[in-house]
Amino acid sequence: MKRNKTIVRPPSMRQKMINVMYIVLLAMLAMNVSSDVLNGFAIVEESLIKSTANATLQNENIYREFAAADSVNHEKVGQWYSKALYVKQISDSLYNFANELKKLIVIEADGKNADVNNIQKRDDLEAANQVMLHPTRGNGQKLYDAINNYRDNILEMVTDPIQKSIISNNFSTEVPLKAGSLGKNWQEYNYENMPVAAAVTMLTKLQNDVRYAESEVLHTLMNNIDIGDLRVNAINAYVIPTSQNVVQGNNFTARIIMAAVDSTARPAIYIDGEKIDSDDGWYQIPATRTGDYTLSGYMELQSANSVIRRDFSQNYSVVSPLATVSATMMNVLYAGYDNPISISVPGVPSNMISATLKGGNGTLTRNGTGFIAKPANVGQDVVIAVSANQEGRLQSMGEYTFRVRQLPDPTPFIEYKDENNNTQRYRGGGVPLVKRNLMASDGIVAAIDDGLLNIEFRVLGFEATFFDNNGNAVPELSDGPNFSERQKRTFQNLGRGRRFYIQRVRAVGPDGIERQLNTSLEVILN
Repeated sequence: MKRNKTIVRPPSMRQKMINVMYIVLLAMLAMNVSSDVLNGFAIVEESLIKSTANATLQNENIYREFAAADSVNHEKVGQWYSKALYVKQISDSLYNFANELKKLIVIEADGKNADVNNIQKRDDLEAANQVMLHPTRGNGQKLYDAINNYRDNILEMVTDPIQKSIISNNFSTEVPLKAGSLGKNWQEYNYENMPVAAAVTMLTKLQNDVRYAESEVLHTLMNNIDIGDLRVNAINAYVIPTSQNVVQGNNFTARIIMAAVDSTARPAIYIDGEKIDSDDGWYQIPATRTGDYTLSGYMELQSANSVIRRDFSQNYSVVSPLATVSATMMNVLYAGYDNPISISVPGVPSNMISATLKGGNGTLTRNGTGFIAKPANVGQDVVIAVSANQEGRLQSMGEYTFRVRQLPDPTPFIEYKDENNNTQRYRGGGVPLVKRNLMASDGIVAAIDDGLLNIEFRVLGFEATFFDNNGNAVPELSDGPNFSERQKRTFQNLGRGRRFYIQRVRAVGPDGIERQLNTSLEVILN
């Protein structure tokens, strides 16, 4: 009888050195974004690209071996070849998505003719924010979901616990406690105010991790076949828990099986020296206290000539009820405004989570997989109470307090269409405005537009102040949010290089509060 020996391939010295360099550079980045640090990222980027290319070539060779074996004996190799093709599909999907994000970040920094391999603005701190954290793009959330899905699918096909741990750590999306306490989610922790060089290198490392994980799964699948036969007689004991983290008061549930067993001969299971009564391998332990525990024992299977015994051991943790509540776009909640809220509980589907707003200061409503919080009063904290449906009963997962502030004042803009019919916002700041664009504009708009928030305000009126040839100020009132006829006639008579000011802008936000903006908009004609 053949026995399959799983070969554990430790990370290469080159891979270990790359990982160490990556950690050191991140630490240096936290202290100062110098040219030396940015050059260091370029060195790591080059090493990662070479390592990834080598891994890609090795993986392609394995796919060719699978194809050749399948053509010889599809009946026995087919199922493993199908799994290999599935691994290729999900790996290429995440790899290509990371590549697309790298291009978007570099284009955001260097423009449409940007080259990922020759980044000009490596220290740009806004490009990654715009691509990964802008709420209308949602790329950070998409990458977060893609990494989680990939990790979960890949780990289902990895049997070696060491490789499971390595892959799980490489694709971890947990936020450190310090960052989590500040209300930051995974994408904000990794990409907020991150230089382009660092953001691109992080995505390249993700691509390298994808090819590494893909390689490990392919080698695991390859262990099940040889050139002309299928090895199905390897016998090992496994504990498959529904979750390694158990909420206090619930049960730890696991399935204990022996791989490649005959369906007509069930193995005997012993835990703490006692045989358990389980025909299909399911076993439960009440989780009454928090802490770390180990489920251990052995299995016995009667073969033709002997009794085969395999030991097993599985660690699991019992944790206190815990939920994660974070404001999707900000660290505080704004009164009178629909604040998107993300609420999650480890191991609990989103449709099994419920939340309420305590104290009567506003409302909290479900919106798809998330929630919308709308506080009513500024200065009065809101408390969000989270519950989860655990095994048919509602269990409290904690309460979380947020401060409530008034929406900040918006910024006034002149909105117009450029030659490509794209909407542009003129912000002043010493930049000239083409006169025909001014004449084609209807009036003034106002909005909070800071890269994370994009909140429109309704302009009620404003004043345009011009200056005559003697330097006297000549104010002209608007027609609501639009330029008045007198203002437009004055625009027509202004020559190149002349300037005027938009002042005393009155606007109303989604919170219903009318305010007069303290800022003015300087307009210089070109």
